[in-house]
Amino acid sequence: MSIIALQSLSQKFWLNLWIVKSWFLQGAFFDLKSGTKFFEENIEIIKATPFVKWVWWKRQLISQLEKLFPKEFNNYFEPFVWGGAVFFNLQKEKSFLSDINEELINTYKVIKENPKKLIKFLETCEYSAYFYEDIRSWDRQEDWQKNYSEIERAWRFIYLNRTCFNWLYRVNSKWQFNVPMWAYKNPDFVQKENIINTSKLLNKTKAEIKLHSFDKVLENANSGDFIYFDPPYDTLSETANFTSYNENWFGREMQKKLAEVFRKLDEKWCKVMLSNHNTPFIREIYDWFRFEIVKARRNVNSKASGRGEVEEIVVMNY
Repeated sequence: MSIIALQSLSQKFWLNLWIVKSWFLQGAFFDLKSGTKFFEENIEIIKATPFVKWVWWKRQLISQLEKLFPKEFNNYFEPFVWGGAVFFNLQKEKSFLSDINEELINTYKVIKENPKKLIKFLETCEYSAYFYEDIRSWDRQEDWQKNYSEIERAWRFIYLNRTCFNWLYRVNSKWQFNVPMWAYKNPDFVQKENIINTSKLLNKTKAEIKLHSFDKVLENANSGDFIYFDPPYDTLSETANFTSYNENWFGREMQKKLAEVFRKLDEKWCKVMLSNHNTPFIREIYDWFRFEIVKARRNVNSKASGRGEVEEIVVMNY
């Protein structure tokens, strides 16, 4: 199919060209007629996008990463799922999504199983400092999760994420969310259409959503499966304001453990990709694999001189 035909499809369905290219590369269609039919039948799931944001989210890098994805693979695993930008891009059946963030995993499950009830709760939210402070304080209660339903916890998670400063997820030593509210213009925390589309995508791909640490992937992944790791990054001087947060739960010993899991997956003939900061430490612990460098933009440093493009390393065993 010509680039003109791809542009025609993207314009007809109001989609970014890279989405159409991604599906074309997967072999979903081969001419304009079959492509049009495919998009007409699947437009809702194709239009699904990450429902949470992250200060360092991957959507900005998809156009670079998709060139590095394996052309063929069996099941897909994303053990540090967060916003799931790669999952939303690949939309692979079957997918395994996991993370250690209990509130995040609960939210994915609610969207998959009860999207309409979740939307009804989100539609009752108001964008105000009082409302924000009130629901942020929920986790100051003892055993707070027992006091609220799964749907209530899910809408709290989405609302805080879409209205907090720089979409940053940060907790204190007591695992209490402590990011302040930010003055956005009309933040879309309801996301009615996108939540419905995401629910359809999660069901269409038969996504298994688990509260698991990254090493659990070794129990489930088999030869020919594709695993993408997007862990908390190794620290750079420009991210010093997040150093204590990273070291508390994902310091360099954990990076080494992840590298060992990467190596074991390689021995199982899995296809493995990992993103991280391009630091000497990361290059050293993955020096037996090939890598590519991509550029990402960072905007969270308190000093303007510390913002701008940063090199990221993409490690692959294929």
